[in-house]
Amino acid sequence: MKYMKANECLPEHLLLEIQKYVCGEFIYIPAPQGSRKKWGENSGIRRELQVRNEKIRHYFREGASIDQLSEQYCLSADSIKKIVYKK
Repeated sequence: MKYMKANECLPEHLLLEIQKYVCGEFIYIPAPQGSRKKWGENSGIRRELQVRNEKIRHYFREGASIDQLSEQYCLSADSIKKIVYKK
């Protein structure tokens, strides 16, 4: 979260109105409801994990064991099971 000076980004009439309620304090203004991104969308990690999980499912269908996949991907056996048995 980055800070911006209110007097540099808000119109003066709006700044005066906000100062009636909060003066000299920090205030957080959240993004509109529909504009929020899901976890990992900005960095791309969400997509990377989807690709990794698809590979794990593919290798499992090809005959790789849970233990082999666990070793290969440095994940616990329980994590591999959650990935391959997810509907």
